[in-house]
Amino acid sequence: MTRPAHSNKPPMRGGVSASCVALPTGPWQHTVEFLAERMPGVALEEWLRRMAQGWVLAENGKPLAPNSAYQPNTRVYYYRDSGKEPAIPFQAHILFQDDYLLVADKPHFLPVTPGGRFVRETLLVRLKEQLGIESLSPLHRLDRETAGLVLFSIRTQDRSAYQLLFRQQSVRKEYEAVAPWRPDLSLPYEHASRMKTAAQFFRQQEITGHPNSLTRIELIESGASLARYRLLPRSGRTHQLRVHMNSLGIPILGDQLYPEVMHPQHSGAAEDYTHPLQLLARTIAFTDPVTGQERTFSSTRVLTSAGNL
Repeated sequence: MTRPAHSNKPPMRGGVSASCVALPTGPWQHTVEFLAERMPGVALEEWLRRMAQGWVLAENGKPLAPNSAYQPNTRVYYYRDSGKEPAIPFQAHILFQDDYLLVADKPHFLPVTPGGRFVRETLLVRLKEQLGIESLSPLHRLDRETAGLVLFSIRTQDRSAYQLLFRQQSVRKEYEAVAPWRPDLSLPYEHASRMKTAAQFFRQQEITGHPNSLTRIELIESGASLARYRLLPRSGRTHQLRVHMNSLGIPILGDQLYPEVMHPQHSGAAEDYTHPLQLLARTIAFTDPVTGQERTFSSTRVLTSAGNL
């Protein structure tokens, strides 16, 4: 059964769209009891505080009080609290925008979408606040630590057509990386392996079996100990480029997950903005499914360690 449209969806607040949860039939007397039970990551006291501030709304858009009765088969909207997240002192640049597509040049350390400790300090929320386009939606992933190109659809009705390009691997992506120079590795080289999530859920690992990931590695330039590589992924596995380079004994400079976990989110260390991951989503090209035009976009960013070659 198709759920009815969100006819009274609340507006954005500071670029943050309201989240939505459907209320099933159940034993709860008050809405806050359901929220605290079904979303235990937010404590009951925090839900009560959000309600007191008018951050939890009924389906008609009106704020819900802490003692509001539970109404099954309705929706509740709520805003996430972003008051405690750390500020990220780097800015993205818009490279292209028309009625259908937006291309942003993301800096290192900025997440693309809200998650974990970041809500407002994300590329999506910053762009929504800057442009006032609530329907803006990213079309692919890019690690927080990686800089470079991120594509967004502007109109909801176009989103699936653009996403299909990525699912069908019809998008040509080119990355740059700075990593140790390995003169014994004959380049260009294609590295294929089977990847899966490691015991540490935030990492990936290679295992035996039929390959599900493939990367072509080319040399751009080399120095005494470092080299700049062109990486051409033929598949889109999580952390694929980082895992493949590490597997070859040339981990990308500044990588805080491979070969060892040094990432502040998982190691407890302070964020170090002076040593970004030397990985850049340089170029992306495809045939636009909406306009039929051939699109090619290139990042204007430069990897800082490239100057040491």
